Order: sequence, then C-alpha cells, then structure tokens
Amino acid sequence: MLIKSLKAWHKESCLGLVFALLSLLLLSGCTTVCLEPEELCASKGANTSLHPRVIERSALPAPAAAPEAASAPAPRPDPTDAVRTAPITLPRQEAAPANTVRVALLLPMNSASLAGAAESVRAGFMAGAARDGAGFQVDLVATGDDVAQTLAAYDAASASHDLVVGPLARPAVSALASRGSVPKSTIALNHPETRGALPRGMWVAGLSIEDEARQVAEWAAREHPNGRVLILTGSPVWAQRAADAFDARWNELGHTGQRFALPSADGRVDPALLQELKGRLDIDPPALLFAALDVAELRQVRTLAGTALPVYGGATINPGRAPGLTVPELDGIQVVDVPWLVQPDHPAVMVYPRLADPELPLYMHRLYALGIDAFLVARELAMRPGAPFRIDGVSGRLTLDAGGQLRRREAQAVYRDGGFTPADTGP
Repeated sequence: MLIKSLKAWHKESCLGLVFALLSLLLLSGCTTVCLEPEELCASKGANTSLHPRVIERSALPAPAAAPEAASAPAPRPDPTDAVRTAPITLPRQEAAPANTVRVALLLPMNSASLAGAAESVRAGFMAGAARDGAGFQVDLVATGDDVAQTLAAYDAASASHDLVVGPLARPAVSALASRGSVPKSTIALNHPETRGALPRGMWVAGLSIEDEARQVAEWAAREHPNGRVLILTGSPVWAQRAADAFDARWNELGHTGQRFALPSADGRVDPALLQELKGRLDIDPPALLFAALDVAELRQVRTLAGTALPVYGGATINPGRAPGLTVPELDGIQVVDVPWLVQPDHPAVMVYPRLADPELPLYMHRLYALGIDAFLVARELAMRPGAPFRIDGVSGRLTLDAGGQLRRREAQAVYRDGGFTPADTGP
C-alpha cells in the first residue's frame, strides 16, 4: 500500500512540474512571432542601430492567430515613440491609431543585383523616419527581380497602405508608370525608361544623371556666357546619356560645342587618344570641358593635358572626401552632386547619422541620401496632399511645383585640396 501511494505522489508531482514549465514559457513576454523554428524572438534582419525605438519588419502575410489562452498580450507601444512600425497584432493588442499614416516601402531586398542598393535606401528611409516620423507606420515590402511579382506586391501594398514608396528598379517603375493610373499616392525611386507624363498621384524622386548633366550645363553657361565647350565622353551607356543631356541643354541655352570620345579599357584611356586630345587643346582650346567620364579617366586627362581649363561634371567625377587624401590633378574641378557628399557641414545634412561603413562606394551613400529624402517627400505628401512644397534635403533641394512636378537641384561645389567648397547655386 505504501509503495502504491509513493508511485501516485510521484506521478502527480511530475505532471505539476511540466504544467508549471509550460505556463512559464507562455508568460515569458516573447511577443514577436518567429517565422523560422530556430529564430530568436527578434525578427530576421531587425536593425536597431539607427534609433532605439525603430523596429522594422517585412510586410509578410500574417501568421495564424494563436489560441487566446496560449498568448500573452503584447506591450503597448510607448506613446513617445518617434516612429510606429507595423506591429504584429496578437490577442488583446491595441490596433494602430486611426490617424496613423501607413507607408509601404517597396524595395528589391531579395534581388541578386540590387539588394545592396535596396539596403542603403532602406537605411536612409528609416533614418528619416526615426527623426521626423511621428504618426507614421512603415512596412518594408521585400521584392525580387521579377517585374510581375513586384507589381503584384505593389498592388497588395497599395490596398492596405495610405502611400507607397517604390519600386526602385527601373523596369518595375516603367511597368508601373505604363499602367496609366495608381490607386494610392506613389513615390517611385527611379525614373521610367521612357520619359513622359506620369499617372496622377505618382511622383519620381530618383536620382537622375540626365537632370544632373542639365544642371551642369546651366551652371557652366552662367559662368561662361560666350564660351565654347568640348564634351569628353566615355564609352559606357551612362556616359552617353550624360553627354546627350548636357549637349541638348547647352544648345537650348544658345551655346555650341563639340565632342571628343575617350573610350577606356579596364580604367585605362588609350594613350594615343590622350595625346590627340592634348594636341587639340593646345592648338584650339575651348573655354571649358564637360567630363562625361569617371574619376580614373578624368585623372588621366588632367595629368596629361594640365589643369588650366575649367572642368565641369556630375557625380561621376567626384573623387570623394578622405581625411589626409588629396588628388592634386583634380584640383579646381566643378562638380554637381548631392549635398550629403559635397556639403557635409550643411545644417540639413548634419542632423542625420552617417552609414556605419565609410568605405562603401559613393553611390551607396547617394542612395542612403535618397532614402532620407524619400521619407521627407512622403511626409510632405501625406501631411499636405497636392500642395506645393520645398525641402532642403540631403540629396538636393526638392520642390513640388503647382503643376505637380517634383524636381531636384543638387549642390554645386569646387574640389580643392581633398575637400569641397560650395559654389553659387544660381536660380
């Protein structure tokens, strides 16, 4: 009899211990739904480096709700949070306030070729939201390279959000623009392949090498009203686009110019072409040069031809700023680029954190700046729909005019002794 009693007591004690352990786990406060068996409670890819209160997650289909008794209520969001990012709704959790602006950030995070660029834009957008995003809820909608799938993700995002920022890839932007209409306010992060009228409610905030070249032409024309230009053109497609845009705007302003092709291989310009260029500049020098080249190509030109002639160009000739590093053969070049890179001491620039890795290519820093300004544009459109505005942004001065056109004017600067001096911005 004594043995039977001990066995019964032992069985009841084990069951009680198991029940207690299960109860402790259920009440442990882990309220984030884990999408993979061995993940931690924090969502995959969560980034808390920009702001302690910014928690970002991909906008994925919601998992099935757990039974009422198996879930602990999620803590209420801190009412002082600068940014509200999409919470996973659990039992008894309060929904977002009715006046919250829901923004879908549509980026090719799963693209084999654009994931790095998308991450820079994402980081910039969240830096902007962390500073100025009170009352905004941001969902990251991760896409890949397939245009049809990107458009399907856009349709789903626009159905559940007030505003969509993206796509980033040019083919996806072109396909979206070709539809002729958009269901929600949309800020594309690239220009469509064919310029033309955009659907009502769609704006383009992407950086443009053509717009940059046209601004260079206007700057050069103000400083050389009677000047003749020689356009130095590299072989890549972007160089041809920049040269075409500069040439067209230069001619519209009543000036003339000629071109000189400087193709290169592995960063080296043909020495015979450099000698031919030097002879031409010695015999019949123009008033200025426009360089549709990269930094390595321009250095070779200036090393051989000298630094006497004024040289203008866009972001591709920016050698960057590195402490203690100077590029004397590029002294005096006149560059149009984003304030983030050429005016780091500007008040509008200084308020945002820098990317953690300063060794990233300059174009990644430009995309980060684009992300910051994309949030600022989204904020203006949400707060004052359709009203003209002007933003002194980190990618330039952004203006929405009365006709609904979104325009950007980048910074103008002169490179000297390893740094930049702001130039007159003109009209």
